[in-house]
Amino acid sequence: MLLAVLFSSLLASLLAGMLLIRTQHLHAKLSMDHDLDGVQKFHAKPTPRIGGVPILAGLLAGCMVMMLAPLADRAVLWGVQLATAPVFIAGLIEDLTKKVSPLIRLLAAFVSAVIALFSVNAVLPGVGIAGLDYLLTAMPMLAMVLTVFAVGGVCHSINIIDGYNGLMGGVVVFASLAIAYVSLAVGDIPLLSVCLALVGSVIGFMVWNFPLGMIFAGDAGAYLVGFVLAELAVLLVARHPGVVSPWFPLLVLIYPVFETLFSIWRKKFLRKMSPGLPDGLHFHMLVYKRLVRWMVGSKEAKHLTRRNSLTAPYLWGVALFSMMPALLFWKVEWALQLCTLLFVAAYMWIYRRLVTFHAPRLLVLRKASSHAKPAFVKHKKPV
Repeated sequence: MLLAVLFSSLLASLLAGMLLIRTQHLHAKLSMDHDLDGVQKFHAKPTPRIGGVPILAGLLAGCMVMMLAPLADRAVLWGVQLATAPVFIAGLIEDLTKKVSPLIRLLAAFVSAVIALFSVNAVLPGVGIAGLDYLLTAMPMLAMVLTVFAVGGVCHSINIIDGYNGLMGGVVVFASLAIAYVSLAVGDIPLLSVCLALVGSVIGFMVWNFPLGMIFAGDAGAYLVGFVLAELAVLLVARHPGVVSPWFPLLVLIYPVFETLFSIWRKKFLRKMSPGLPDGLHFHMLVYKRLVRWMVGSKEAKHLTRRNSLTAPYLWGVALFSMMPALLFWKVEWALQLCTLLFVAAYMWIYRRLVTFHAPRLLVLRKASSHAKPAFVKHKKPV
C-alpha cells in the first residue's frame, strides 16, 4: 500500500505537470512569470509558475489510494487535505494575478493552521523547554496560538527558499523522508503515508522543474508543501508526546526556518528596511553569486538555466547538514538542541564568509579555460 501511495502521487503529479507545460500557450497570460529582472529572479525566459497544481494533484491521488486501505486513518488524511485549501487558494490567486500581498498569504496559512487544529487536533504539546512547556500545558490556548504561528512561519520559510530550480523541492523531499523515517520508527502508518504522498508529489513536479526549469512551484506550490510539511511535523510530536522531541522536526527544518528569522533580523535591524521587501542577500542568492556564477559566464538562456540549477545541490547539502544528525539523535533531546546551535553557528560563519567575499576556493565552481596552451615538454636529445 505504501509503495502504491508513493507511485500514484508521483504519476499524478508528473502527468499534471506535463499537461500544464504542453498547454502553456493556452494559459500563458495568467500563469507565466514574465519578470526576468527582479532582484529575486534568476530564470532566463518566461515560465509557468503554477507548479502547485500538479503537486496538489499528486497529494489527492495519494490520499485516494490511502482511502482504499482498510485501516486508513481518514481523519488525518482528509483533515490535512481540507486544511490546505485556504493557503493553496491564496497562493494560486497570487500566481495568476500577482496581486496577493505576502501578509494575506501568511494570514491564509494561519487560517489553514486553525482548521488543522480542529480537524486533526494538530497542536504542539510542548517545545522541549521546561518552563515554557509548563505554560503550554496550563494554557491550552497559548499552545494553539504558538502552533498556528509555527505552521505559518514554516509555510513562509519554504516559500523564501524557493528561488532556484530544484532547491525547494529537494529540501522538502529530504525533510519529508526524515519525518517518514521517524513515523515508521514509532509505528505511525497514517503519517508515513502522507509523507510518501508528499514525496511522490514533489518528485513528480521536480522532473519538470530540475534542472531545466520548465515549470515553477509558485506561491501555491511553496505554501502548499510548506503547510503539509509543517503539519506533519506538528502531528508527529502531538501524536507521540514524550517519544518524539519537538527539537527533531525543528532540526530537520532549521535551514529554511533560520533563513527566515535571520532575513527578518537582517532587513529590519541591519538594512533598516521592511522585512516584507525583497532583497538579494538571502543565503541561497549568495551561494549563487559567490560560488556558482563563475562556472558559466555568458547570458545565453541555456547558460543562465545551467547556472541556476547548479545552485540547488549546494543548498541540499546545507539542509542535509542538519537532517542527518536529526535522524541519528531523534530520541536524544539534548543532542538535538546541541546540533541546532551548531547549525546556527555554522550558518552564520558561512554567511559572513560569503557576504565578505571570502568564500572557500574549493567550493567555487569555475569554468575551465578553453584557451589554455598545452604544456611544453623539453625532450633530451638521444646520446
